[in-house]
Order: sequence, then C-alpha cells, then structure tokens
Amino acid sequence: MTYLVLLAITCVNSYAQVANKKEAKGDKEYAKYAYIDAIKTYERIYQKGYKSPDMLLKIGNAYYFNAELEKANKWYAELYATSPEQEPEFYYRFAQTLKAVKESDKADAMLAKFSEKSGNDSRAKILSQNKNYLAEIKANSGRYKIENAGVNTKYSDYGTAYMGTKVVFSSARDTGNFSKRIHTWTGQYFTNLYDSPIAEDGSLGAVGKFGKKINTKFHEDTPAFTKDGKTVYFTRNNYLDGRGYDASKVTLLKIYKATVDKDGQWNNITPLSFNSDSYQTAHPALSPDEKTLYFASDMPGTHGQSDLYKVKINDDGSFGSTENLGDAINTEGRETYPFISDENELYFASDGQPGLGGLDIYITKIPKDGSTNFKEVLNVGEEANSPKDDFAFIINSKSKKGFLSSNRDGGQGSDDIYKFVETKPIWCEQILYGVVTDEDTKVVLPNAKLILFDEKFNQIKETTSDAQGKYEFTEVECGKKYFVRASLEDYTTKESPVIIGKETGKTELNFELKTSTCKVKIGDDLANCFKINIIYFDLDKWNIRPDAAVDLAKLLDVLNQNPTMKINIRSHTDSRASFSYNDKLSKRRAKSTKDWLVKNGIATNRLTSEGLGENELVNKCADGVECTEAEHQLNRRSEFIITAL
Repeated sequence: MTYLVLLAITCVNSYAQVANKKEAKGDKEYAKYAYIDAIKTYERIYQKGYKSPDMLLKIGNAYYFNAELEKANKWYAELYATSPEQEPEFYYRFAQTLKAVKESDKADAMLAKFSEKSGNDSRAKILSQNKNYLAEIKANSGRYKIENAGVNTKYSDYGTAYMGTKVVFSSARDTGNFSKRIHTWTGQYFTNLYDSPIAEDGSLGAVGKFGKKINTKFHEDTPAFTKDGKTVYFTRNNYLDGRGYDASKVTLLKIYKATVDKDGQWNNITPLSFNSDSYQTAHPALSPDEKTLYFASDMPGTHGQSDLYKVKINDDGSFGSTENLGDAINTEGRETYPFISDENELYFASDGQPGLGGLDIYITKIPKDGSTNFKEVLNVGEEANSPKDDFAFIINSKSKKGFLSSNRDGGQGSDDIYKFVETKPIWCEQILYGVVTDEDTKVVLPNAKLILFDEKFNQIKETTSDAQGKYEFTEVECGKKYFVRASLEDYTTKESPVIIGKETGKTELNFELKTSTCKVKIGDDLANCFKINIIYFDLDKWNIRPDAAVDLAKLLDVLNQNPTMKINIRSHTDSRASFSYNDKLSKRRAKSTKDWLVKNGIATNRLTSEGLGENELVNKCADGVECTEAEHQLNRRSEFIITAL
C-alpha cells in the first residue's frame, strides 16, 4: 500500500427531524365557573407591595417562555438581587435577558455562574479533552467477525468497491504480462483494477482483470460505481492517452470518470474538473443519492498530510466547489479512504484520530442538513482495527457484510482484503417520548408544543403532541442531558431535565400541565388554586405575618376581580394541645384573616369565618397517636370555600 503525501509522491493510495386546539376554557355548561389568571394576579399584588422569590421567578419565566426577554429581565433582576442562589438554568435565562437589554458584562458573569453551577468548569473541560480513548475503543470492539476474503496474493491487494454482485479491487499481483512495471518506491508492480463475484457467505470468487481501457501501465485503484453500474469514478496516476506528469515530471494522483458505452465497454475516460497539477485527489466515494462525491486530497487548505473533502455533482454532470469536511474529521495526519453507507454514515481511515496504531477505521454520521457539522467520530474498534494499517472499509447496510483492507500480521501480502460480518451496531440509538396530560383531570392534551434543548439550552427540535397526547423526539444522544419544555394555551408552561439512557432503547418523560386559569365553582376551595396550605401565624398568635400577607393578597385580588364572589374562611389546627385551646385559637386566626381582608376593602357581607380546631383532621393524627411533624402539618391548614359566585 502506498500513501497520498504532500509534495506529490507518485502513486498514492492509502487514504487511507396543527390539528384542532383543545378547548381549555371548559365546556359552556359550566356557566357559573370563574377563570382566574394566576400570573396577572401575581403582577397586581406585586404592585400593592406583596412579593416572594417564587412569585418573581414564575413571572419572569412566564415572560421568558414567551420570548419577552426585556420584561423577563425586570423580574429576574429583582429575584437575583434578593435571592442570588438559584438553580443553574436561571443563570442561563437571566444572561439571555441581560443580552437583550445590552448588559453584556453582566450577561457574561451570569454565563460564568451557569457554567460553574452546571459542572462545566475548567476541570470538566480538561477531562472532556483527554478522554480514555483506549477504553472507548475497547467498548466498541468485538463487533466484527473477520476472515480472509480469499483473493489475496503475496502482492498488495486492497481497496474494494461494490459493483452489483461483484467487488472491484486494486492489486499489484503479477498478471503474467511480459512487461512488468515495478514501482521503485514499493518494489511491487503498479496496481490495476480486478473484479470478483461475491459468494453467499461473503467470500470472493475467481478474479478477473477489470476494464481493459481503464487499466494502464501505471496505477489505478479505489473505484466508486453508480448504482446502475454505468458510471465509475476511480483513482489513477496523472496519465491519459500515453501522457502524464506535472511540471516537475512527477505523476500525481487524480480522480477520473468513465462510462459504459453501447457495447458494454468502459469509455469516455476523463479527469474531473477539480483535479490539479499542483496537488493530488484520490479515493472517490459516492453518497447514497449519488449527488455528492467524497474524496481525499492535499489541496490548499488541507489540515495535514491529506484531508477528506466533498463536492456536489450537478445535474449536468459538472461539479460545484470542493469543501473540506472540517476539524471534527480532519487532523494534521492522514484522513483517507472515505466510504458512505446507505444509512448515510461516513467511514474513513485516519492516523490522526486516537487509535490502535497506523491507520484506523472510523465512523461518523453525516449531518442531515448537509453541513460539515459532524458531532461524533468513533473508532470502530477491534477486530476491524489493529496496530497496523486498516483502511478501505465498505459495508452492505442490509446484510451487514463487507470488506476492509489491512497490512496486519498474519496476512498473505503487504496489504490484504478481509471479509467481515458486523454483529452489533456501534451507535446507541434512543428515542425520547412521553404523554402530556392535565395535572388535575389526567385527561390527555393534544397539540401541546414540546421543545427540546441541549444542556446549554440551545434549541434542537420542536414537535407537538398528537391526538392521544403523545410526543417523541428521535435521534437523541445516549447518556446526554437535555431539557424539554411543554406548553399549551391556558396551561402553565413546564420544563423538565432528562438524561437519556446509555443503551439503545427509549427514554420516557411525561408532562402533567397545570391550567394557568383556576376553574372554580361554589363549594371549591380557593386555597387549591394558589396552593395555599397554611396562613402562618407565630406561636400562640393570631396576627397576620408579612409572609402570610403575600398569600392573602392573592385572595384579595381574586375577590376584587370577582365582586359577587363570597367565601367562608376556615382555620384548622392539628391535635396537639387541648381540644378547647385549639378551638379558640383557630377561631381567632380565622377572624384575624377575615379582618385583614375587610381592612383591605372587602365588604363584610362577602366573608364568613369559622375555626374548626382539630375537628376535621385529614389523617390518623388524633390525640395520643404518634405522628411525624410532616403528618401533623397536613392538619394545620387554611381553607377559603366559595359560597357564592
């Protein structure tokens, strides 16, 4: 095997992702229901001086989720000023709102906090840049059963390509010609193209010389055939019609094209337009749709000794501009021998990526958007790779059978062709899925909007729940952390983190959305709407504390917005202390709550109050029963029962 190297060495080969809206305001038969917008209530009571960190966060998030970043900034800024210790995602969102108001220095400070809180500090970055690649290779190993392909000689045999039911490959074998041209650098004959039928077990049959007019007295190798078998792209020394060489009288590698004529012969052999006499191109490979040609080259702009490139094949057969595949693929070493599977996977050989030695074979997925934003490059592991050169990997995606070339120990010549069967896929394939339901009624919610974010809160994908409330995101990365945001009109937006499983399968993330409007009727408890469990009082006291005033302000706003509404205030205690004491204390506290609302403008005839002491315990915690503090607290509750609408 020979290499495509800078300075034009002669004969280079080794390259190496909308239906109807649900009526969320309820059926018209519930004419007596009142709808309460909690966020608007929060804003109104804030204007009256009542606030809490939780309330500030909820308002800020409401604006942030609706892309009103300047408004969100006001609430986030106030929250941060009073309560700087928050969950990691808060700092990210706050930073985005700071950028919106052109406070970039503060935004940078928040992003630094986000990185620190989310674990992405300098130690994490260093670790990610120095992975234990040998352990990764070991994890990818043992997936191939490899055997001699049956066509090898003591000479170099390598570089297979599918052509229908045959394989065409390169060989330096002695063909018996009287004129044997030996390459002075390798000590072997120049390579020509040969073909061999593929047997059912994947081995190769009788070998014949391929393409009388394609083979010359110099090198030909690495062909790539169109599916109809009528066009071939192949590598050859710069030699056509008996002439070749560059200005320095060095034969370069170039990619040529040939087509089958009416007599079934290969003709119309022409060099491709992006070839040059000052650099080399070699080892062509076709995309599944045959609209893109991949190849190796040391053209200007190459990162190392040779890089992988792609070029668009236009409808008229001409070519677009060549494009380097970028830093994720190409290194300062050699990247070579590309192959594109029917599943749009790019296999290639490299000695610049971490490997076992020499050229190793690697795989990556070609981005669906056609860009060069390759995300993950994996070493395919042993047995496909060895301490020697392993390259020219091709595979039938359906049968999982294929061929690779290697000069590993135990072969018959300098390079040999091996057949293989892939027994296990290298990719971990996961689907993130779930169901969106109403938190209270458990009814499924169609047409909910689901947005997938990565760990840095970059939006990746978007979908909607179907008629059964189901959603899914395909092709999520195994073991990776994501955030999913679920939203629906008249429901409070909810966002949840999720870590994808590390093995092929599915990861479930369900959402229960809370209505953003409280649907109430006579007999309902307003405390449930605002999650008010207790109106707190100091020990043996019944005056309204400042933190309790925040919750009462919510009720005050609801009563002001609904002037015909009347409520009965009920105060409960736990069973500790005497029955008489608890009865009197609960009555004083209920009356104190009523007096606060009256003092703040609510007519007395709209309010009643009663203290029930320990008469209506919600659990077993009666006198003499041992209970935890949490169990006792369930009984210390406040109720605001609607008596009229």
